[in-house]
Amino acid sequence: MTTLEQDIRRSVRTIKDYPRKGIAFKDLTTLWKNGRLNRRVTAALVASWRRGRIDKIVGIEARGFIVGAPLADRLGLGFVPARKVGKLPGDKMSVNYELEYGRQGLEIHSDAISKGDRVLVVDDLLATGGTAKAACSLVERLGGEVVGIAFVTELSYLKGREKLAGYEVRSLAKFDSD
Repeated sequence: MTTLEQDIRRSVRTIKDYPRKGIAFKDLTTLWKNGRLNRRVTAALVASWRRGRIDKIVGIEARGFIVGAPLADRLGLGFVPARKVGKLPGDKMSVNYELEYGRQGLEIHSDAISKGDRVLVVDDLLATGGTAKAACSLVERLGGEVVGIAFVTELSYLKGREKLAGYEVRSLAKFDSD
């Protein structure tokens, strides 16, 4: 019998030199196409976060939507998309941040998080931590409290947890090297 972490690690495809030379991109689409494994991943995330009081899930564009929406559904919570700059209509709050291969921005609707909301931030993968940190800053600027950050996978060799110090961070599977 294999563990969930082993199954996740085996199912994730590595694409070399994407999106630019020198990056080993971890592609989770090969995990999501396996319905049984996808269900196990969602169930493990539900079990991991069920005990705490959470009001909303914030999913980071775009793969965080794939993970976060079913998690919110199973926990009976609202789902808030954190979108790339320019993708949300209406009143929104924005933040810019650095990636390992460029600069990016995130936005959340100004009315998506209420003062005192307890929020779980969700994405597919933790790399350097910049995107998750940006999402957390948006939640906090809107008056919410980040109760944790959930990932399916983590590239531990990039030390993203260091950037997220002070937050509870959980991942289901870790990659210690490319």
